[in-house]
Amino acid sequence: MAVAVERERIRTCLKEFEFRRLFVEELGWDNYRGAPLRVLADGAEWTLHPVAQKRDFAVLRCDPDASGGIPDYAVRRKIETQAQKQAHEHLIIYTDRDRTMQVWQWVRRTKGAPAASRELRYFAGQSGEALVQRLRQFAIDIGDEETLTILDVARRVAGALDVDRVTKRFYDRFKTEHERFLNEIVGIADGEQRAWYASLMLNRLMFTYFIQRQGFLAGDEHYLRNKLAQVRARYGENHFDRFYREFLLTFFHHGLGQPPAARSLEVAALIGDIPYVNGGLFEVHVIEASNPAIAIPDAAFERVFEFFDGYVWHLDTEHADAAHPDNEINPDVLGYIFEKYINQKQMGAYYTKEDITGYIGRNTIVPYLLDAAKKDCAVAFAPDGEVWRLLRDDPDAYLYEPVRRGVDEPLPPAIAAGLDDVSKRGGWNRPAPAPFALPTETWREHVARRTRCLDLRAKLAAGEVTEINDLITYNLDIERFARDAIERCEGPELLRAFWKALTSVTILDPTCGSGAFLFAALNILEPLYEACLDRMQAFVAGFERLGETRRAPDFKETLARVAEHPNRRYYVLKTIIVNNLY
Repeated sequence: MAVAVERERIRTCLKEFEFRRLFVEELGWDNYRGAPLRVLADGAEWTLHPVAQKRDFAVLRCDPDASGGIPDYAVRRKIETQAQKQAHEHLIIYTDRDRTMQVWQWVRRTKGAPAASRELRYFAGQSGEALVQRLRQFAIDIGDEETLTILDVARRVAGALDVDRVTKRFYDRFKTEHERFLNEIVGIADGEQRAWYASLMLNRLMFTYFIQRQGFLAGDEHYLRNKLAQVRARYGENHFDRFYREFLLTFFHHGLGQPPAARSLEVAALIGDIPYVNGGLFEVHVIEASNPAIAIPDAAFERVFEFFDGYVWHLDTEHADAAHPDNEINPDVLGYIFEKYINQKQMGAYYTKEDITGYIGRNTIVPYLLDAAKKDCAVAFAPDGEVWRLLRDDPDAYLYEPVRRGVDEPLPPAIAAGLDDVSKRGGWNRPAPAPFALPTETWREHVARRTRCLDLRAKLAAGEVTEINDLITYNLDIERFARDAIERCEGPELLRAFWKALTSVTILDPTCGSGAFLFAALNILEPLYEACLDRMQAFVAGFERLGETRRAPDFKETLARVAEHPNRRYYVLKTIIVNNLY
């Protein structure tokens, strides 16, 4: 079959939501004749319908939620975790009732590392090229059937969906481009400083690519390349080193590195409407101050832009929609490069990975927001108030799944016998099997975790947790708690308190290198902003139904301001980046 025909057939199956035909007829997988899987997640039962399988690697389709939509990210992770107990190797396709959207979810599980979810989206009307390119790698040739194993299938799926592979490939190319770029720099005599400056410039350019992709630079997703063309057109073909001196330094130092109010009219006219990015990355560097004759030819930037333009730059992995399977880049690539290349031990600089930045960010930012909201709406945070009622009504919603794993399963008699009689604990140091245990967990460790979980569940159900600091002490899902408090708030006063907290908080990372902590903060703040806006819409709609059109004018003003922007998500991201992150 010709490649072009194959691609179009795959695309047709995607557009028509014909997943069984896609896998069985186009990709060479087998019919999955097993029964649907039924899993419990987030207090609801979800049905996962068999699509296809190959060597026990299952492809499943999840029903929409009660409203006909796709369950949110947190619920999808819970569904996937439960599905893994019944189908160890699998991929889940989520669809909405109106067949306007698909989310393809695969989770990488590596021993000794946290599970990493990889998701791709397809929207009705899109070409779906990103997904098409990846799915072509799922295809099984008839000649492979005799020796094919589930490990081979799993590797094939991982090779198509695992972004770490893309990041490492990008890094390998980056090393080559870094070497070429530093060799083009003149005006810095010291070789070590020249290499350092090359790293600084490329780091600045990569950061710029992320924000220009969001439309934050004068609404132009190709801002840098277009500015290069403008400079060349202005100075003519005989001047090949003006972009750095005439535009880029001004853009960095007096544009991204300076508040709009401090920019001259000349600078504003040159750079256009761009945000102020605080934090020091774009301020005049000591190397620039001590080497005023630095020059870099336009051709060096043209090569870098050619390299960067081969990738699609996303602020997260959840909303990726790139047109090629090997070109989706998210902020993790900055951290990877910083750790592997720019990061040198003698500089005392180390990259902190996303699990750590997320943990620290969660447990500092969210308590602050809750404290700030409490000051403005104390009644909601009273011991018997609506906020703490969330814990009493559904304790399990705020206990992380690994904490709860297996605690409701009846213990085997041999293990249960040792609960009250120490002399009968002979087998407690053996590894505990699924569905009881976390990886490498023994029976002794499982029983200890089980006891703690059941005690904490009882404490939450009894209403004994009514302090914000206790959310940290007991390691509860504080992000989910804050989001639920917003989404379920009973009156506009609490919502106002949360919105005020969100729009007044500022996040400072004094050690900012690659921006890992700031990106973690962005990922924490964005869902809370979105939850507030959604709840404002619900309140306004409710007031209008009741004929109380004059209530909550501040909500209407906020929603109107958001509605003026062509893309709500970009509005939210830009607001957070400009107003909250430093």
